Amino acid sequence: MFDFSFAELMVVMVVALVVIGPERLPKVARTLGHLYGRAQRYVNGVKADISRDMAMDEYRQLQQKVQAEAAALQQSMQQAGQAVDAGVQEINQSVASPLPVKSTKALPES
Repeated sequence: MFDFSFAELMVVMVVALVVIGPERLPKVARTLGHLYGRAQRYVNGVKADISRDMAMDEYRQLQQKVQAEAAALQQSMQQAGQAVDAGVQEINQSVASPLPVKSTKALPES
């Protein structure tokens, strides 16, 4: 995260020892460690929340796609059903209509 060399870190530690003093330095270091851990847990929690929200958005998009596909399938099935109904009605009409009768000529008697 931060690019500190060992020498820079040693300078910071010596300055902290001089400014804070050897009596309070362990307590301050412990407090800083606790604060750093708390901040790290907070950042990890925020990352987890963001990841969860992104996953939920992906699930919502997938759900919308599935619903759109289901609606399209339902519409095509309705159209196919209407076409079958029209075919059945046409067959019923052709069966119900009487056959054309041709008149026949009378045969001569012999």
